[in-house]
Amino acid sequence: MTQKEFNDRLKKNGLNLDDFSKLIDTPVGTIYNWNRKDKTPPNWVVSWFDNYEKAKSYEYIKNKVFEIEKIK
Repeated sequence: MTQKEFNDRLKKNGLNLDDFSKLIDTPVGTIYNWNRKDKTPPNWVVSWFDNYEKAKSYEYIKNKVFEIEKIK
């Protein structure tokens, strides 16, 4: 994952570096280091984003079903 891809995925998911660092329980300085010219995010970040996006989709679908079925 390139720095641009990382930043694009953050933006796509409405996250900033601080939000992301809290979600993965990692110091924000570490995340900022990934955005340095000579660094890239670790390989696991791609699958993290994939899973995060799936979870958001499932949550959206669940909420819509609950809304339609009038379930609280």
